[in-house]
Amino acid sequence: MRISELIRSKSPFISLEFFPPKEQEAWPAFFDVVDKLKSLDPLFASVTYGAGGGTQDNTLEIATRIKRDHGLEPLTHLTSVGASSEKLENFLSSLQDAEIENVLALRGDPPRGCDNFDFGSQEFQHATDLISFIRKRFPDMCVGGAAYPEPHPESPSIQADLDMVGLKVREGAEFLVTQLFFDNRLYFDYVARLKAMGSDVPVIPGVLPIMSLKSAKFILSLCGAAIPGKFLSALEKAHEKGGDDAVYELGMDYAVRQAQELVDGGAPGVHLYTLNRAEACLEIGGKLKI
Repeated sequence: MRISELIRSKSPFISLEFFPPKEQEAWPAFFDVVDKLKSLDPLFASVTYGAGGGTQDNTLEIATRIKRDHGLEPLTHLTSVGASSEKLENFLSSLQDAEIENVLALRGDPPRGCDNFDFGSQEFQHATDLISFIRKRFPDMCVGGAAYPEPHPESPSIQADLDMVGLKVREGAEFLVTQLFFDNRLYFDYVARLKAMGSDVPVIPGVLPIMSLKSAKFILSLCGAAIPGKFLSALEKAHEKGGDDAVYELGMDYAVRQAQELVDGGAPGVHLYTLNRAEACLEIGGKLKI
């Protein structure tokens, strides 16, 4: 079913994000996690996508099995970096054949090791180009886009970032999923600005439960998001006193409060980054009042 329709029929909700294990030996444990998290009755489960070959085949097979064998509505990530119209059309046709109706259209990051990668030389230079392509070639596909309450690292200004997201909506994005963040004021301000610009589509906030200080800093270094100073200081103090167990406890408490505040403030739902682990998301879902 189309996610845009699911959002209208059930809000607030929880949705989940998984990344395909590269090695198939890890798949049984992965699908065990999927089964455990089914108890949260997620609105959909997004599956990340390996650009330029990477885990593309895994994305398709895992999304297919999530829908067919586990009864969850998949949202497949699709990046355009390094892709041609032919490759994208083949992948989207495969999704249709598997009766997968939802795609999150992303530009993607430069290939690893390519410091001077030129997006201007690509057939698809922006996520907006990919969204437009999908809407024209696969009009029955429900397309979502990414949003950045903290501006994308490459954006010259907050307004430029908002303008780009507004263009995604005009090109056909029916909903938006945000990058992770920790200050809810950023989200609510962001949504208000988009609405003022005429981009009134559901904006689903992404929430990352912090399970250890090391993993949190690594993930944040990849996406450019920031931890508020007081929260970071509290995490570091907790680590000094009680190690990762204390960090986990503090991180879960923060994630539950953040998610509840988002839902209470009018967010359509919360999108939990699972890191392919069940325990944190089960704890948040069990405590969240929706």
